[in-house]
Amino acid sequence: MTTELPPALAAFFHATNTRDFSDFLSLFTPDAHVNDEASNHYGPAIATWINKATDDTKPTVTVTHISQDGNHFVITATVSGNFPGSPLPLHYHATLKDNKIATLLIKA
Repeated sequence: MTTELPPALAAFFHATNTRDFSDFLSLFTPDAHVNDEASNHYGPAIATWINKATDDTKPTVTVTHISQDGNHFVITATVSGNFPGSPLPLHYHATLKDNKIATLLIKA
């Protein structure tokens, strides 16, 4: 287990919480893949996804646990916001490549 998030993942959660997405795509590899709510988003479409995903719900993510296996991280977090069931626990499965997010799978 690790106690600290790598910079790209820490920046991802910070951007989500502050909704400052000005450099958001720089956290991801050019061919990155995000899966959230059974929808897939690739490359530049990730910027559209994060804006739509946070616009109305205004989520706040609090990381509660981090585990690591090589370049793969599982981050458990409590997510609060303007959505039914808030707050709820989510699991972020992230794989890093060259210190950037290559895959991010968000699961309940």
